Amino acid sequence: MISQDTIRYWISLCFNIRMLITFIMGFSSGLPLLLTISVLQVWMRQEGVDLSVIGLMALVGLPYTLKFIWAPFLDRFSLPFLGRRRGWLITIQVLLGCSIAAIGLADPISSPWLIALLALLVTFFSASQDIVIDAYRREHLCENELGMGSSLYVYGYRTGMLLASGGGLILADSIGFAAVFMLMGLCMGIGITTSLLAPEPPAPENVPRSLKDAVVLPFREYFSRDSAWTILLFILLYKLGDTLASAMTSPFYVDLGFSSSEIGVTVKIFGFWATLIGAFLGGALILKLGIYRSLWLFGILQMVSTAGFAVLAEVGYNLNMLAAVIGFENLTAGMGTAAYMAFMAALTDKRFTATQYALLTSLMGIPRTLISAPSGYLAEIMGWTEFFILCTVIALPGLWLLRHFSDWHSHSDNKEYDADRDNHISGHSAANAQGHSPDKKVKAQ
Repeated sequence: MISQDTIRYWISLCFNIRMLITFIMGFSSGLPLLLTISVLQVWMRQEGVDLSVIGLMALVGLPYTLKFIWAPFLDRFSLPFLGRRRGWLITIQVLLGCSIAAIGLADPISSPWLIALLALLVTFFSASQDIVIDAYRREHLCENELGMGSSLYVYGYRTGMLLASGGGLILADSIGFAAVFMLMGLCMGIGITTSLLAPEPPAPENVPRSLKDAVVLPFREYFSRDSAWTILLFILLYKLGDTLASAMTSPFYVDLGFSSSEIGVTVKIFGFWATLIGAFLGGALILKLGIYRSLWLFGILQMVSTAGFAVLAEVGYNLNMLAAVIGFENLTAGMGTAAYMAFMAALTDKRFTATQYALLTSLMGIPRTLISAPSGYLAEIMGWTEFFILCTVIALPGLWLLRHFSDWHSHSDNKEYDADRDNHISGHSAANAQGHSPDKKVKAQ
């Protein structure tokens, strides 16, 4: 049971300027993601583009998978204005907003390659923004604010995603998709303004002094740990089924006969609130159950939510069923994301947060890009029901790997939260900053 002192402590953390900055930066990170996935998919499908081509468009998300390659460059070098983090952040955000707006000037039928190039620019600048924001958040927040900061970042991220997908699809029926992309480009001005007004965080001690150190030291530190490769495989597989299914949900809704406004309203109303509730429940259950048990519970719930799409495929056009499926999927996604981010945060060494976190989140993005690329072919060959059943079964290997981490996380299970210090996630991160990697306790079975 969480005490009233703990609740008051968390409320006091919520209402400060650092948390507001964290929330808005999360919004800026989440806004571009679904523009090149859900919104662009619906636009292309309504214009008559083949499912196979839509599936291949997932490859434009490669920068999310490869961002660890240039993360050391952003860690090592600074622009000659606005500081080490804010200089890069504002420059990248301006370029990102322009790239989003430029998609609205192209036509998916007559200029598919131009659409693909612009979408690739969006994902490159979006991935670069994520690198800098992750580093800024870690350096800007105090140790006792990291847990709440992660939660508010997820809230902001999901708000941006749902504004782009839900709001964008609703507006598309009245103003058209071209105008939607231009408008979303302007929305990046919220993040740019926040970055201009936000303070520059102090640089951590022992930062890399050369590009070689920035590249070599973070990877050397990580791969010296026990079961480093097992951890990476788990990160790759844990949300594989859920992500593979999500890659095709937008054209799936269109094929069932739902209009873009019906999809948008359902996503906005049911999806938005279900995600917020899911993120809150996820954080509360992590405090109560620990990361290990939470990953098990949320992983199973994600499988059930994926199976819901197969049920919807059999039911067909039904707004109530659509609302139930989207609501439950967003609820479990919010819970799963909270535990997933907590797991990865516990793995990073504070000296190399930007590069190591980029490595881990890059792996998280592989299912969304490379593995999701043939999803259109699979859906065409198998049919929607069988496709979503396959996505449900694919989630099992990730859960099987989860058993390898029971020793590491068992010590945090059933541990009560102490409001006078960091939560167990922040505790792990602090231990890492001192050179003690908690995953040294992970033993491959």
